[in-house]
Amino acid sequence: MDHRVFWVFLSTVGILSLPVRPLSGQIYPLSDEGGLGRTFDGIGGLSGGGATSRLLVNYAEPYRSQILDYLFKPNFGASLHILKVEIGGDAQTTDGTEPSHMHYENDQNYFRGYEWWLMKEAKKRNPNITLIALPWAFPGWVGHGENWPYDYPDITAAYVVNWILGAKEYHDLDIQYIGIWNERDFNSKYIKVLRKMLDKVGLTDVGIIAADGDWSIAKSMITDPHLNDSVQVIGAHYPGTTTVPQALKTQKRLWSSEDYSTFNSEVGGGCWARILNQNYINGQMTATIAWNLVASYYEELPFGRDGLMTAQEPWSGNYVVESPIWITAHSTQFIQPGWTYLQTVGHLTQGGSYVALTDGNGNLTVVIETMTHNHSICIRPPLLPFNVTSQNATFQLKGSFASIKELQVWRSQFDFKAKKHSLFEKLTPLKLKDGLFNLNLAEDEIYTLTTIRTGQKGSFPQPPPSARFPKVYKDDFDVRNPPFSEAPNFADQTGVFEYYINLTDPGPHTFTLRQVVTERPVTWAADADQTISVIGDFQWQNLTVSCDVFMENVKSGGVFVAARVDKGGESIRSAKGIFFWVFANGTYRVTNDLASKMVLAEGASGTGEFMWYKLSLFVEGQYASGMLDGQPLWKISGVSSPKNGWAAIGTSAFELAQFDNFYVFAE
Repeated sequence: MDHRVFWVFLSTVGILSLPVRPLSGQIYPLSDEGGLGRTFDGIGGLSGGGATSRLLVNYAEPYRSQILDYLFKPNFGASLHILKVEIGGDAQTTDGTEPSHMHYENDQNYFRGYEWWLMKEAKKRNPNITLIALPWAFPGWVGHGENWPYDYPDITAAYVVNWILGAKEYHDLDIQYIGIWNERDFNSKYIKVLRKMLDKVGLTDVGIIAADGDWSIAKSMITDPHLNDSVQVIGAHYPGTTTVPQALKTQKRLWSSEDYSTFNSEVGGGCWARILNQNYINGQMTATIAWNLVASYYEELPFGRDGLMTAQEPWSGNYVVESPIWITAHSTQFIQPGWTYLQTVGHLTQGGSYVALTDGNGNLTVVIETMTHNHSICIRPPLLPFNVTSQNATFQLKGSFASIKELQVWRSQFDFKAKKHSLFEKLTPLKLKDGLFNLNLAEDEIYTLTTIRTGQKGSFPQPPPSARFPKVYKDDFDVRNPPFSEAPNFADQTGVFEYYINLTDPGPHTFTLRQVVTERPVTWAADADQTISVIGDFQWQNLTVSCDVFMENVKSGGVFVAARVDKGGESIRSAKGIFFWVFANGTYRVTNDLASKMVLAEGASGTGEFMWYKLSLFVEGQYASGMLDGQPLWKISGVSSPKNGWAAIGTSAFELAQFDNFYVFAE
């Protein structure tokens, strides 16, 4: 048969139509005749690095379960194959801190934080999901006073191995891979020690991803057989779809172990569509993991809304299923880990790309993307110029696929001119003749053509409408058995604020919130010398903030309440606002910044350690005043900035301190 005069019929809305003209242009073969490519390892999302799922746990049902279904439920939404989580290290790691399982050297607690819960929820929906963990930071004791975790590799390895053992013992979670901290460097001695320790305690099946940052470790692996044997996966962050010859030479699995990190608009969806295909085509990467899984942190923190979907309003129940969810579905619902890429994958002649995979049992899935440059820019690295134009493409199935008679068709179309987008639509199945099919591909489209029939665009009734944080908010922290160690809606930025039961002193302050980090952690991102947790609406201007406070550091202790805090995350050190401090040495201070360099007022307060005090801060326009135990203590004017920001609590250093009966009223 002459393929140049072969016509294909597909009765759908214009993508494939009644035969009106002969096929022309490039014919792309899809075949297993010459062997297959690499094995597919999955597509995933990353919770952590840091505190990116913080607000998700506060959602009421059924909305929280709905969000989890969109992320993890097979054949429903993103249907993720991989969940990567942060091993909390008590340190700021981008948008907040996550608590460690070992605050101190003689301390172990495997119920802090929410990552345990999240992994169990993911496994509940997809028992086959791959679980990966990575420590971004470590408690200070691990580094023995140095901001580096590898001077004592036995200690660091034991810290990580304890977390993996705790996951199994207390939560029945099998961690399959562990990453090596520090995307800017790696430590071969530590990797070998970690491998030896994992094997010694029976965790031989736990793979090491190194350096979980860039490709630089590959050169050392080639010359160091012991290091090479210790590493199962080479992981790079934001590789720009390319790898290096040394990484390929190792013949190890190559992963984009952190990628995307892009605002989840339609351009973010385009970025995700392009790299999911081209990470393999250009770089032979067989897994891609998105930072972050779900944007469940205050949007004004760094990298706001950089998740696959948005769930940042537990107080309203509102969430948004963004375009990257459905872009993910184009692959995850029709390809599973263990499938194999065909060698016949690549770029389209007029721009765009296509991948094809098989399960080895006759099933075939083809994913095609034609994302244009300006509609697929990721946050990093810079995207070099390229062109994509509308095109007619013919695909020829060969080898064991030649007998396929029908393919299911799913399509997403981004229409940036009309701002009308059609995501993950199921079209009429495509009938093939002699293994041929033809597509008229427009710009900014994604197609999945597959023998798999189980795909579904899951849905729930619309969640409640978006609403601002309540103007009146209070929390007495009186929770005897809290489901999570953190209080709702507080977002720790430096330090860790946990529920605390003071059984030695029963009374009105038996249940409190306590700051528990007593020395600077081994940090990954910038933090502050002071500990701070923010809460509320970033747009707040005029407000009252009050809280009972209790200092535990003799003479050197200090605590604060604050309003209009204008920065968080990696920028927390330079945060400004209105901070009302009291100290155990009997003084108070009012500052315009967290670092206490801009002093607005100060004087005697009579405060000391191991006593409860009520701090009240009032801010209106350029006026601010403070009360201690209901008595006026100070009043100032001329506070011109910041104009707005969160409320906050915190301490003057890494120290133990308690907080109770928190209250905010915003006008």
